[in-house]
Amino acid sequence: MYGSGRMEATRGSPNPAAAWLRRTDALPGPAYRRIAEALEQAVAEGELQPGDQIPAQREVARLVGIDFTTVTRAYALARERGLIEGTTGRGTFIRSRTEEGDAGLVDLSMNLPPPPVGLNLGALLRETTGAILARTDPATLMAYHPGAGSLAQRTAGAAWLAPGLGEVDPARIVVASGAQTALSALLDHLTAPGDVILAEAFAYPGLLATAVRRGVTVVGCPMDDQGLEPEALARLIAEHHPRLLCCTPTFQNPTAATMSLARREAVVGVARAAGVTIIEDDAYGLLPAAPLPALASLWPEGVFHVATTAKTLSPGLRVAYVVAPPGRAEGFASALHAIAQMPPPLMAAVTTSWIREGVAGRVLAGVRAEATARRALAAELLPTAVGGPESLHVWLPGAKADEAARRQGLALVGAEAFRAPGVAGEGLRISLGATAKRQTLARALSALRSLVSP
Repeated sequence: MYGSGRMEATRGSPNPAAAWLRRTDALPGPAYRRIAEALEQAVAEGELQPGDQIPAQREVARLVGIDFTTVTRAYALARERGLIEGTTGRGTFIRSRTEEGDAGLVDLSMNLPPPPVGLNLGALLRETTGAILARTDPATLMAYHPGAGSLAQRTAGAAWLAPGLGEVDPARIVVASGAQTALSALLDHLTAPGDVILAEAFAYPGLLATAVRRGVTVVGCPMDDQGLEPEALARLIAEHHPRLLCCTPTFQNPTAATMSLARREAVVGVARAAGVTIIEDDAYGLLPAAPLPALASLWPEGVFHVATTAKTLSPGLRVAYVVAPPGRAEGFASALHAIAQMPPPLMAAVTTSWIREGVAGRVLAGVRAEATARRALAAELLPTAVGGPESLHVWLPGAKADEAARRQGLALVGAEAFRAPGVAGEGLRISLGATAKRQTLARALSALRSLVSP
């Protein structure tokens, strides 16, 4: 056992989260196991919370009076148990945990980015908000702000979107409080009740619901494994004379189809020839390791590009960037102001800071890495599922959710949530990011396979 000298050192540690080490005195077994078990007890009893930073391994070795190798072994055991996660240069943190269990509901319906590999979002958020509050007058931060976003926010947005859009004038960018708000404002700005818009046959439910409220008719365009079919698109434009075309070119929601560059050029060519404005809902465009050119980069004058941080960083940020055609940002900003006076100032400040300091890039890389691992797991367990290698969701064509799935504890969403009016067909969108643990996802996908297999 360790003597009082260790406890004196622990009490004198600059890190208050070292106090859990006192638990090692009452535990049996080798030193490395006592440390891991003391940590597990502290987490279970609430002494340590998700996101708390714990001492570095050398600090623990000094406090407890043992060698560094033993502490390294203890931390490795704690990591295997899912208790901690570490980031080079940032430290070791208590890992976020959920109440997911073998008998609990497993959410395969909510399309969230998975926890980023090697990063602790809670710790990053605390650090960034602390720095913002330290350098900014809170009264200024909490006041009303320009509806289009500050120049700094729009400049950060231009930098963030550059992989798919290339260089963009920040004056063309409007900052919004989420993609759904942006889409609603765009429909208000660009359509009138009674107008027709075209969308994918299976489309984002938020768009469909907004169109109904606006009194706009949605016509679904047939799709193949690359999304919109250009020939069908041209035929529907000639028949319905739509006001807009709305589409998601990368990891389409729900079918996970991605337009190739040739398909993007063909779709833009059809819309441009007919003079039909495009709303590009590019929620997932930055997830591929090599993003394809956005539709707005192929036709800047005719495309409103919407990109959200909700699918690439975290849904809690509630920040989206709308890139308007040249000369049209101000008009859209006025329409947006009528719906949501401004983007949330603190979240916009956090997002801007993360982009400027490279944190957003690291979070995106961590989300992409975990999404890739989960997509590979889905490929193994659901070989008929459709989706790109970094997609947050996959599509099971023809599959249906039924009572058997609910009895298995699986929360699913089927084609009925996505069908444009008059469209038939079945399928399941399987979201891969909502479960906190990859092991839980594997169990859920294995259960689902037994339900959808012929």
